[in-house]
Amino acid sequence: MADIKVIIPAYNEADSIALVIQELPKTVSEIIVINNNSTDDTAKNARKVGATVLNEDRKGYGYACLKGLDYVASQSKPPDLIVFIDGDYSDYPAELNKVVAPILEDDLDFVVGARKKSLREEGSMTPQQVFGNWLATFLMRLFFKANFTDLGPFRAIKYEKLKELEMQDKTYGWTVEMQLKILKKKMAYTEVPVRYKRRIGVSKVSGTVKGSIFAGIKILGWIFKYSIK
Repeated sequence: MADIKVIIPAYNEADSIALVIQELPKTVSEIIVINNNSTDDTAKNARKVGATVLNEDRKGYGYACLKGLDYVASQSKPPDLIVFIDGDYSDYPAELNKVVAPILEDDLDFVVGARKKSLREEGSMTPQQVFGNWLATFLMRLFFKANFTDLGPFRAIKYEKLKELEMQDKTYGWTVEMQLKILKKKMAYTEVPVRYKRRIGVSKVSGTVKGSIFAGIKILGWIFKYSIK
């Protein structure tokens, strides 16, 4: 059985984090929640249901993910796969088996859970999220002949391949950086359609004008940086 660890960046997700953890398959070897400078009971609620909780005081999705990877790297036995999922309960954690299946069954390197329109709850993605995903994946098709349709946060990757990516982004560009590096390194990837629902609480990125603008700038910056390399 594959050793799968789950990394969950979380900022003020006290109302949702336990639900995410409890609905992940029991076959997961460890659930790692990175408490990203929360001011609520995120850390307490995550520990209560059995997660490993790390603190990262520097705000940023990428900072949180990198903290989780540093922790994994410090362990004596590396996992086979890393799965990333948000802590807001917008994804369906039980679909993890579906997301990792192409890696375990077909030996692919990377899988994105694609939030297909037909599977999304109405209002679960803001107009700026929908447009941003469309623009980013259109540009990846244009510049890199990519088959991506989404920058979805629910994703799985072989741990050894993830190390090869040498991830750097500290904030909003983490997901697109990963996908661009997958393309540049010609790793084997696919998407699987996943359901998506309204998150619990307010999004820290797409739920604010500032967050949307900065996320858009970061995403486009990574794409154009790699298009001229």
